[in-house]
Amino acid sequence: MASIPSLSDELEEERKLVEAAKAGNLDAMRPIFDKYAGPLYSAVIMPKLGDPAAAEEVLRDTMSTAIQKIDQFTFTGKSIFAWLRQIAVNKAYDVHRHNQRGRKLVVAMTHEAEAQALHQEAADAEIIARQERAADQQRIEEALCKINERYQKAIRLRLMDELSREECAERMDLSVATFDVVFFRATRAFRKQFGEREQ
Repeated sequence: MASIPSLSDELEEERKLVEAAKAGNLDAMRPIFDKYAGPLYSAVIMPKLGDPAAAEEVLRDTMSTAIQKIDQFTFTGKSIFAWLRQIAVNKAYDVHRHNQRGRKLVVAMTHEAEAQALHQEAADAEIIARQERAADQQRIEEALCKINERYQKAIRLRLMDELSREECAERMDLSVATFDVVFFRATRAFRKQFGEREQ
């Protein structure tokens, strides 16, 4: 019956493999990866990401980084698993940070697009409003020009200059009662011209 390797034997085997990798034989890392890939994936990476595809990518990155930085690993009588685990944790956090930045960027771009759209809509609405006001003003002037000058003056004083009835009457050298009659007739004449123009 084959004997089960002791912990000290396993650590010694890891030490030899690490030394061989540091000496340039990177294939020596393969048995270490074969041994710890499963625990790294299931116990370290997957619980932090919850996405199998992302977890597999992080596991590959972990192994690639371990090979690149094997010279930085110092054997202290403990398994290399703790070192690999820390690399995997850092990689998983990098994925989280990247995803958060991506989400923030999407949110920021969405808000910016909405703000630009609202700004453009507001600008368009203001342009349309100005055009409509200009068109209305032109129609008003055209309608005023079609009624007699006395009526024009009564409307301009009362509605455009916003003078009181008494002030309007004084400007037109009329009594207030007479001005009221003139203004009533002026507005009726104006509505007729303005309405005909609208039709």
